[in-house]
Order: sequence, then C-alpha cells, then structure tokens
Amino acid sequence: MTQPAAGLRRTLGVGDAVVIGLGAMVGAGIFAALAPAAHAAGTGLLIGLAVAAVVAYCNATSSARLAALYPASGGTYVYGRERLGEFWGYLAGWAFVTGKTASCAAMALTVGAYVWPDQAHAVAVAAVVALTAVNYGGVQKSAWLTRAIVAVVLAVLAAVVVVCLTSDEADAGRLDVGVSGGPGGVLQAAGLLFFAFAGYARIATLGEEVRDPARTIPRAIPIALGIALAVYGFVAVAALSVLGAEGLGAAEAPLADAVRAAGVPGLAPVVRGGAAVAALGSLLALILGVSRTTLAMARDRHLPVALSAVHPRFRVPHRAELAVGAVVAVLAATVDVRGAIGFSSFGVLAYYAVANASAWTLGSGLSARAVPAAGLLGCLVLAFALPGVSVAVGAGVLLVGVVAYAVRRRARAAG
Repeated sequence: MTQPAAGLRRTLGVGDAVVIGLGAMVGAGIFAALAPAAHAAGTGLLIGLAVAAVVAYCNATSSARLAALYPASGGTYVYGRERLGEFWGYLAGWAFVTGKTASCAAMALTVGAYVWPDQAHAVAVAAVVALTAVNYGGVQKSAWLTRAIVAVVLAVLAAVVVVCLTSDEADAGRLDVGVSGGPGGVLQAAGLLFFAFAGYARIATLGEEVRDPARTIPRAIPIALGIALAVYGFVAVAALSVLGAEGLGAAEAPLADAVRAAGVPGLAPVVRGGAAVAALGSLLALILGVSRTTLAMARDRHLPVALSAVHPRFRVPHRAELAVGAVVAVLAATVDVRGAIGFSSFGVLAYYAVANASAWTLGSGLSARAVPAAGLLGCLVLAFALPGVSVAVGAGVLLVGVVAYAVRRRARAAG
C-alpha cells in the first residue's frame, strides 16, 4: 500500500467519527428529499426508503471492511486503487469529488433558501466561506461543531415526530404501503433518498485522522447508518400520517407542512431553522470529505500536487480545503439546487459501485461476496433509475474524467 507523504493528526475517536457521519446524513436531505421521493413513489415511499437503506447498508459494510485494511485519507479512491488498479481508484475519486462538490453547493443553497430566500445565493456563498474557515482550523474543531449541529437537528426532528404522531390529524390509514408510483417510481425514490444516506463516506475519508482506524472505522460506520435509518423511518412515518403520500409529494417544505397539518403552525419556523442548521452540518462534513479525497488524489498526481500540502500547525490539507471551498462558492453563486442533488446522487452511486467491486476482491466465498455483489447491483440500478437529466449529466462528467485520465497517462508515457 502506498504510504502517505505527510501524516495528518489522529484525534478522532468512535464517537467523533459517528457524529461526523451523522452530521452528513441527518442533514438537509431528510428535510428536502421526502417530497420528491413521495412524488415519485406515491404509496411506495416506505418501500423506497427500505431499498435505499439496504443499498446503503451494503455500501457501508463494504466500506468498513476496506477502511480497516487501508486507513488512509481518500476512502474508495484508495480502495479502488489498491484492489482494482489505478484507473478504478481514480474514477471513484473523480466521481466523489465532482459529485460531492455539487452536493456542497446544494447544501449551501439550502441554507440560503431557509435563512434568507431572497438572497439565497449570497447566504450560500457566505456559509461556504465560514465553514471552510472552520475546517481550516483543524478537524477536531469541525467534530465539536458537528456534534452541536447534530444535537439541534435531532431535537427538531424528534419534535416533528412527536407532534405529528400525537396529533388528532394523524391517520394510520395513510401509512398503507403500495406501489402507486410503479416499480420505477419506487426505485427513483430510493435513488433520491440515497442522497440522504450517503454521509457515512465521510467517516472512511477521514482514515488518517481517527485513532486506531482498523477498529474505529468499522464500528463507527454501521452505528451512524443505523441511527440515521431509525431517524428517517420515524420522520417518514410521522409525515405520512398527517399528509399522506399525495400531500407529502406536493409539499414544498415537507416537514414544515407536516407540523402545520398536525395543528401546530407555531413549530414551522423552528423546523425551518432546524433545516438551515442541518444543511450547515451537511455542508461542514461534505467540505471535510471532499478536501481529504482531493488530498489523496493530489498525492498521486491525479490532481495538482500542490493540493497535497498539509498545514504545519493545524495538520490539515489546507490548500485542498481552500481549493474546494473556492469551487463550491462559485457553484453556490450560480447553480440550481435540484440539478445539483440529482447529479450528486449519480456521482456518489458510481463511487460506491467501485467500493463494492473493491470489497468483492477481499474474499472468495459466497458469504464474503454476497454483500458487495448486492451493493454493486443496487448502486447501478439506483443510478440509472434517477431522472434522465441527472443520468446524462452524471455520465458526461464521468466521461470527462476518463478522457482527462487517458490524456494524462499518454502524456506521462510520452515524457
């Protein structure tokens, strides 16, 4: 295995790693993804959530096994390179960096939309600048801030669940599971909801900054995923109980609409504030993860080598963080939220497809390969079940990465 050129500081324990993963998962996705997922799946929303959870579990299991063997920054970029070869590691890294950079922009715009809708782009850029500065100061500061954000978001979601399920408007009949959106709608909903599960990647990308990574990462990933699944399940059931699949699918702010329908409109501003805080937590963790994968790719010269520098005092990849922050700020000033989310989902599913293919090589028996095989198939199915525009743009960006890799490889061979 290629050893890092300069080590980062190992300061994170299991609790810190779980919190960082939760900060990325239990974030803006649950406030925003339920409505489009319900619109796609109809009464099959809970089935779509279950499908997304199964694929996420397979991905998490594969990632945890690989992270125990390769505890370096970069996540699947490192796993693909070591298990499948340089190209597949590069492709995973490219998919992650481009997809999650788009996701950063989406989360920043979500902050803007909730804090000051008329100036959403300006607020989004300010949020990116502020959180990049926090990450620059060291990963332990990021972990503490994320812990506070997760506590606030979980409190808001708990209030939503209690208010909805105890309301006189709650009707168990609205929870009847069906497939009114058809199998395709269920799969599209699963792909959209997967966006809200993907945060556990942040734990694996921090492999150089956790203590005893061979023990910490495999424990932290399933714990974070399990907590997120439980939260999402309760929230989905609560929202459906008062809005129904049709009402939830038509909602612009689903959880705020749910508490209004439950007869507690005074809680709606609190939910909006919780959504803004959640988006900040997701953005913080996303910038953290993208910068670490950028660091790993720069070390291998797939990206400019200057980005591999580690700050002598803060022991963070400061140039990579500044570069990621600058790109995200530009996107946050210009892009559309929905397009960014769709493209991000495609890129992340491609990333996890490589993770599962890498985990396939770790064993030869049925028990060792069943989970990565299921995860690989699930990633491919959900990626191509996304809206056509998301698939086209995502595939195009991956193709650009492949061409760049081929050009760089040919130039290196000629030199």
